[in-house]
Amino acid sequence: MQQSEVSRLPSVLLLEAFYGGSHKQLIDLLKENIEDCSVFTLPAKKWHWRARTAALYFSQIVPTCPSYRVLFSSSVLNLCELVALRPDLACLKKVLYFHENQLVYPVRKDQDRDFQYGYNQKIPDHRPKDLDQLIRPKCVVLSYPIQFPDVNSLLPEHKRMRCLRGSAETSQADDIITPQDEQQTVGSEEGFCNGTCESRPVLTPVRGVESADEVEPLHIVWPHRWEHDKNPELFFNTLLKLKERRLNFHVSVLGETFTDVPESFSSARHLLESNILNWGFLSSKDQYLQVLCDADVVVSTSKHEFFGVAMLEAVHCGCFPLCPKALVYPEIFPEAYLYSTPEQLCKRLQQFCRRPSVPRKHVVMVDTSLFSWAFLKPQFQTLLTADAP
Repeated sequence: MQQSEVSRLPSVLLLEAFYGGSHKQLIDLLKENIEDCSVFTLPAKKWHWRARTAALYFSQIVPTCPSYRVLFSSSVLNLCELVALRPDLACLKKVLYFHENQLVYPVRKDQDRDFQYGYNQKIPDHRPKDLDQLIRPKCVVLSYPIQFPDVNSLLPEHKRMRCLRGSAETSQADDIITPQDEQQTVGSEEGFCNGTCESRPVLTPVRGVESADEVEPLHIVWPHRWEHDKNPELFFNTLLKLKERRLNFHVSVLGETFTDVPESFSSARHLLESNILNWGFLSSKDQYLQVLCDADVVVSTSKHEFFGVAMLEAVHCGCFPLCPKALVYPEIFPEAYLYSTPEQLCKRLQQFCRRPSVPRKHVVMVDTSLFSWAFLKPQFQTLLTADAP
């Protein structure tokens, strides 16, 4: 358990029952930027038990403090239980951050689901009249804030040059294939269209002398938790197909590991040994950012995602994103960066392996500043103010 107290009397109580990954990033960000915070956390292990027992634990460990005005927590914590156990916290303004929906969490085996974790996030069946009208004004749709670092000094030359050129020039030179283009150009693997995904004629690129962008193998990065809901099997199976087709590429598999690591990781490490540049969690943030800056394409194969911090961090570092056309991704990424089937993912990577200069020259059409702490800070400051609604 981690506890952080301020020198002055705290007015904001931050509670996190699963202090790791994006949960940790958010709490650390709020602690650093919101004045007069008191922080209590539990380690990021056994989230099932955190969801079940965190309320009981925090009820015993959080001291009584008359200066508290606001309580902030993610929905891992059963807030109703905590307030029932600690009536002195009932009068606080409570901000419950719903980071994901446990009712649709993918299960590994076909068995009866334990719905308790989802019930923690639901309103009871026995509701007062017009409860929805009472709750709706209290609901705020607010993006997860990311503290994007300055990575200019870490970027390779071609990414720095791309930033200098800007999107206006690049938009005319991009040769990005979208799933729609694949349907429109039957039997042609050489047809490419503009990266903005507008309906335009298919362009056939003129091939000249191979540059360094063409010679250096494509670098693919997968920066996600090593758990089954991130669907690593799809990613590794796709890479093995590329390898069977004798396509040249490098891969970096990053992300945190927990108690149960899917077996696919050990077998993939053996089969992809000659392609691996980085394997495993990087404890240094600078090292992690350096790998993202060196990579060309970032891939998500998730079956359960409600934002995707790692994908946006990679885009900030100049990576071309490939995401499922599902979950939260279509809300953030334009059509050019989405795939609908495993075959589409494989085909996109196959094309990039053959022409790595395409993703290297492309300026991603995603404004990451909209998800930055600099942009969202005023809204979070208002949210954590006691007299705000």
